[in-house]
Amino acid sequence: MAKNGGSRMGGRNARKAKRAAALPDNMKPVRPGQEGGLFKPLKEKDLPSIHEAILQTLETIGMDKAIPSCIEACTAIGCTVAENGRLLFPRSVVKDCMEKAGRNVTLFGASPEHDLLLSGKKVHFGTAGAAVHILDPISRKYRESTSHDLYDIARVCDTLEHIHFFQRSIVCRDLEDVREMDITTCYASVAGTKKHVGTSFSFPENVDEALQMLHLIAGSEKAWRERPFVSMSVCHVVPPLKFAEDASACLEAGVKGGMPVLLLSAGQAGATSPATLARCVVQSVAEVIAGLVYVNAIQEGAPAIFGTWPFVSDLRTGAMSGGSGEQAVLMAACGQMAQFYNLPSGIAAGMTDSKIPDAQSGYEKGYTVALAGHSGANLIYESAGMHASLLGCCLESYVIDNDMLGAINRTVRGIEVNAETLSLDPIRDVCLDGPGHYLGHEQTLNRMQSDYLYPIVGDRENINNWIEQGSTDSIQRAHLKLKEILKTHFPNNWDEDTDRKIREQFPVRLPRNLMQFPEIS
Repeated sequence: MAKNGGSRMGGRNARKAKRAAALPDNMKPVRPGQEGGLFKPLKEKDLPSIHEAILQTLETIGMDKAIPSCIEACTAIGCTVAENGRLLFPRSVVKDCMEKAGRNVTLFGASPEHDLLLSGKKVHFGTAGAAVHILDPISRKYRESTSHDLYDIARVCDTLEHIHFFQRSIVCRDLEDVREMDITTCYASVAGTKKHVGTSFSFPENVDEALQMLHLIAGSEKAWRERPFVSMSVCHVVPPLKFAEDASACLEAGVKGGMPVLLLSAGQAGATSPATLARCVVQSVAEVIAGLVYVNAIQEGAPAIFGTWPFVSDLRTGAMSGGSGEQAVLMAACGQMAQFYNLPSGIAAGMTDSKIPDAQSGYEKGYTVALAGHSGANLIYESAGMHASLLGCCLESYVIDNDMLGAINRTVRGIEVNAETLSLDPIRDVCLDGPGHYLGHEQTLNRMQSDYLYPIVGDRENINNWIEQGSTDSIQRAHLKLKEILKTHFPNNWDEDTDRKIREQFPVRLPRNLMQFPEIS
């Protein structure tokens, strides 16, 4: 018995060791950019009607508060200004813009292995947000978020396989000066990860200054323009149907500086966006298309992401309900509209209303992110780490949500049907010539890594093993994993000399002692 038990244990240990070994990309069960698009909350027959409503909105209602340079650029390509001062977008201009808009956009990482191709229905999961609080899930207490937190979040996400890009997720509440906040936010994000980074800016002069810093990091302006590894999230509109003046100026600076832009419309249904979900889609898409025309009027074909982010209100209280079923189908519908136009797209999901990583957090993140991924949108923002309807952020949740994203991505991959997967040879081997089970079959061993995904902190042990290992929950296991990452992982995206030059020229307020540069031999 001892011998047999030892043999079984040895086999189990061998399988665990095999699973722990790094897999080549072509063998991984999930990877960035798998094809989605199976979930379609809008009926195909209704899409032309929605499109017509969008065109009528743009050409008869248009956008208010366009800044002079926006009016100049857009009227030069055929837009008009109504007597009430609103900028109108004729359908011929919209059609021309749609034909010329940039497609097959690549978001570059600091390292090429993290490059993301936004094409067709390729799906990628990432972060975002503007949380003002950090949650400690062990004590269940919230505190204000800092630049140190942002750097740590970026470092954590850099290690998590199923988080494919990093957009800044918190506000640095330790910095009161807006210029310092914008520059430090960009710096801390880029310092913490080799994945593509998204950030935002308050004023165009801050965009210009950040671009100079990015040129220094990249090695030159030419190197930056060849591989821009930072994109700008810009809320170019103040719903309903008004341009945001400072954001418009930031948009122009980013486009001219070679920075990809995420065109964000973030109305709230029942407040700044219509209460009916169909009209909500119409307004949000119209606002983003207005931004797309604006971008192409500045520079034809400039990389721009179709960022329809309409949020849902709890109409009893007016509070945001980011984890609601309505939010899930609304974002997926926006992803479907981006497919209708064949434009690079980004939507938001995972915005749980729960204040901690509990059961509510799990089910709200699970169905909102799953439906978003299956809509085929190219980028799923907010998909990890966020709580309290985007007001809170939890580092342990990034670790937990990474498991969730991997599992969701596995559902996006689906089931391959081909000659190999349908071959009856393994069934014959087991049933006619073998032991009557597939446990040791060559096909099982070959497929256990390429077809099956294993969680990092999710528990699959039997009850006795779970008890022997401390009866821990996912938060406790994520906390331990988090401490390990923060203690050991420092990307070192540039050397100490470059960092010194950055800090001499730009108002970076992230303490230098947090950076661990390698010793110069």
